[in-house]
Amino acid sequence: MIRIRPLASVLSATLLLLTASACGSGGDDEPENVSAEAAALGTLTPGVIKVAVQPYAPYTSVQDGKIVGLDGDILTRVAERLDLKVEPQVTDFAGMLAGVQSRRVDITVGGVAWSEDRQKQGLFTDPPYYSPPAMAVAGDKTYKTVDDLKGLDLGTVEGYVWVKSIQAVPDAKLHAYPDANGVFDDLGAGRVKVGFLDPLIIIAAQKERPDLKIETQYMTPPTAEQVKAQPAYAYFQPYQTGFYLPKQATKLEKAISKQIDAMYASGEMAELVKKYGGDPEQFLKPAADVATARRGVDRPQDWTPPSIAK
Repeated sequence: MIRIRPLASVLSATLLLLTASACGSGGDDEPENVSAEAAALGTLTPGVIKVAVQPYAPYTSVQDGKIVGLDGDILTRVAERLDLKVEPQVTDFAGMLAGVQSRRVDITVGGVAWSEDRQKQGLFTDPPYYSPPAMAVAGDKTYKTVDDLKGLDLGTVEGYVWVKSIQAVPDAKLHAYPDANGVFDDLGAGRVKVGFLDPLIIIAAQKERPDLKIETQYMTPPTAEQVKAQPAYAYFQPYQTGFYLPKQATKLEKAISKQIDAMYASGEMAELVKKYGGDPEQFLKPAADVATARRGVDRPQDWTPPSIAK
């Protein structure tokens, strides 16, 4: 499943940052003492992992030269255990993917959805988390299924894949906005009943804009039969994220995936999801099709996705 984001300011707290060159430089940025283990990982600069990100709080932001947010925190912990210094470089979403595919950076993070097409041009780690289908809802009504959305005014951001999903809902009216602030404004004004956005964006808005009186609800994903009948409904299903690396970075991908899996087992991943207001039961348990999508594609036939489920 592919999500497409335009480069936009998502919340007032998301700062507009200057675009940095994706090429980067070594020299003074290279650690003086690089361990043999770190050097063996094959990063562009030994001991440094160059990561392309876009400003997309609370998933990724750069503050004082450091990457922060959910994806930022996960990568920082992984890098520490691999003895790597994190060097963030700010770009837009298209630049993130291009930087990896042309090997101008070592990795990109921040809600990158795994897809069969993308994996042909790069490597995906095991999922650091799964992104559930989240809805921003104004008022006290509960929406659970696609059928509950029929005939409603529904909002999302221009270019997001939820545009296609909303257009497929019978009698629903699409409201598309340049950024998430427009969705939230119209939710607060009652012009939209439900908004489709990344879940942590909604959760952050609840805290930053309590006057809107919105809440986060999670959709029960459409069935396989519903998706077969209406393929655009596939975007109402959860998708697996991944950290995305160049095709050549096989050692680095395996090392990062190993650390991601360990963070599930230790409880650290659940701790970080909760730090940003997410529900580990929603973010850290894979849907049934996660394994089948990747087995025999970029994972062995016996691959089991990481999960907090026992």
